[in-house]
Amino acid sequence: MTSSFISSSHPRLARRTLLAAACTLGLAALGLSPAVVLAQDYPSRPVKLVVPFGPGTTTDIISRVIGEALAKPLGQAVIVENRAGAGGAIGSDLVAKSPADGYTLVMGTVGTHAINATLYKKLPYDPLKDFAPVAFAGYTPTLLVVAANSPLKSVKDLAAQAAKPGGVSFASAGNGTSGHLAGELLKARLGGEMVHVPYKEGGLAMSDVMGGQVQFMFYHPAAVLPHIKAGKLRALGASSARRSAAAPDVPAIAEQGAGDFDLVAWFMIYAPAATPAPVLARLRDAAAQAMASSEVVAKLGAQGLELRSMKPDELAAFGRTEISKWSELVKRSGAQVD
Repeated sequence: MTSSFISSSHPRLARRTLLAAACTLGLAALGLSPAVVLAQDYPSRPVKLVVPFGPGTTTDIISRVIGEALAKPLGQAVIVENRAGAGGAIGSDLVAKSPADGYTLVMGTVGTHAINATLYKKLPYDPLKDFAPVAFAGYTPTLLVVAANSPLKSVKDLAAQAAKPGGVSFASAGNGTSGHLAGELLKARLGGEMVHVPYKEGGLAMSDVMGGQVQFMFYHPAAVLPHIKAGKLRALGASSARRSAAAPDVPAIAEQGAGDFDLVAWFMIYAPAATPAPVLARLRDAAAQAMASSEVVAKLGAQGLELRSMKPDELAAFGRTEISKWSELVKRSGAQVD
């Protein structure tokens, strides 16, 4: 049987418990909740921003730019920590299960918070229920690229080739990635035969596209633009509804007779779901200040990112819409990860 009182043989524990009780009663007398007091003192130490992918990835680069900018309005250092693995699920789950005090955040992506919801049979976290959105960090369309010496000059050419015996092949950074699913959507829109060739990572896939072993792939502008400028790749289209600011001369796929085609990679800062509202408000205000910096806009623009301001309720609605959109594509592709 457990005792209903604190034994005098544990004076330190007794004193600590009594002090905690006194503090709680004092706060109640003042009409202040512990959450309000926490927010008033927040942040009193460095904040950790978890990147659920490895160093040097687009998510990592973006997180370091924003983390550095966030430090000023918060008045505390923002430490970026890489926790890669399982398509971003390991780092995301770590934050979902962290104390909801505003000191552990995650840079969520279209993969971790939209695609993974359907891709993984047993995802250890719920992208909607386990997180509170803090700020939208930007989005980028992918570019449909072929080798510079490819005979394919447009999406119309690609559709014609796919309709021939043998069709075409397309590469991606792996099953269930945004590049894979964009290829599946293109196949659904254009018809014909398009065979998916998954790689362990995007750089290897891009090398084989440049070499002509695979006909095309969808990939981030920051990764493919240097090769386009070097004359090794050619862009046939952008995956967004409108042209990409990073490649304004490249027509959107939707412009080229592919119907409703609008897929973008996006990034959003999240906190654990139970984070107090005053702390979230503090974080959101700091993020708004950081994202308004001309230096941040320029650095993110160099990565092909476009910014979009959203209110908290818009962020939540956006997340739900994205899960629904990508869920349909995952199911159509048949991709599944255990």
